[in-house]
Amino acid sequence: MKVNVGTPERVVRIIAGIVLIALAVLGTVGPWLYTGIVLLVIGIVLLLTGLVRWCPAWALFGVNTCAVKKP
Repeated sequence: MKVNVGTPERVVRIIAGIVLIALAVLGTVGPWLYTGIVLLVIGIVLLLTGLVRWCPAWALFGVNTCAVKKP
């Protein structure tokens, strides 16, 4: 599994994931249960991809946001 998520994107993913999970758990997103479940799932995916620094969607499309190391 090759790393394909760079540091700035990693930070954004982790923060966004935590915020979405918190919104879903606290129920501040609205009265609909479905909305809370969707936000919870999206938050978990963002948090996990930020923590492991690998995104399957980026791998599928060949995107890599990591900085290129100079020789």
